[in-house]
Formats: sequence, C-alpha cells, structure tokens
Amino acid sequence: MKIGVAADHGGFALKEQIAQFIKKMGHEVVDYGAYTYDAQDDYPDFIIPLTEAVVQQEVDKGIAFCGSGVGAAIAANKVKGARASVITDAYSAKQGVEHDAMNVMCLGGRITGIAVAEELVRNYINATYTGEDRHNRRLNKVSDMEQKWQA
Repeated sequence: MKIGVAADHGGFALKEQIAQFIKKMGHEVVDYGAYTYDAQDDYPDFIIPLTEAVVQQEVDKGIAFCGSGVGAAIAANKVKGARASVITDAYSAKQGVEHDAMNVMCLGGRITGIAVAEELVRNYINATYTGEDRHNRRLNKVSDMEQKWQA
C-alpha cells in the first residue's frame, strides 16, 4: 500500500518516526513535506498537497501531522473528497475507515506519543471500508452537502 504523509513543524518529528514505522510494516511512504524542521512553516502548505494526492488516488491513504492534529484536519477537509479526522484512539482509527471511509488520519505531534501513534497507524492502515448500505447512505448525504457547499 502507498501511504502519503505530511507535517508542519508541530508534527515533523512524529511524521519522521511514523514514516519509518510504515516502511517497517512493508508499505511505501510518499512524503509531501515538510522535509526539514522550520518553526515558521504553515500546515496548509503540506497538508493540502497530501490530501489532493489521496483524493486523486495517487496514494492509498494519508496521514497528516501538526501540533494537535486539528489544523491538519481542518485544512484536509477543505479538499473536495477528503474525509479527514483527528484520531486519538485505536477504535476510531479503525472504525473511521470501516464506517466513514476516512482517507486522511490526522495526528498531533505534541499530544500523541510514538507507541500510541504506531497503534493508531496500524489500525488505520489495516482497516478497509465495509461498503454496507447504511454507510454508503450516510456518505452519499455527506457528498451531497459537499456538492452544495463547495460549488
């Protein structure tokens, strides 16, 4: 599987660690930056290209990092077709994909330790969307809203 990653300064260190973890899991990592630590960088500059790559299916899933994960999620969800969320627990990392077709997981580099982050990433990467009728119905409603508000 091809996993895209991106981070600003607040998530840079965790992104670097998680990229290595993903490779050890046997997956390919595509890094959308930041490539060096810069305390003055801005998360949209990295999160938007990552999310566009996910939506355009250049990568299978994305993981976005900032200090809390919140800014990354806000930016990612501005891209039409993105389904991003801040994840802090293992259940949501898996269920977010299975039920909600989450395609960008957002993690906070200042609030998520490496052991927890590895568990979240493992659950996220290994999860697949169920495609159940009730989930499709809900996602269609979200898509309809997206069409209305992003037109």
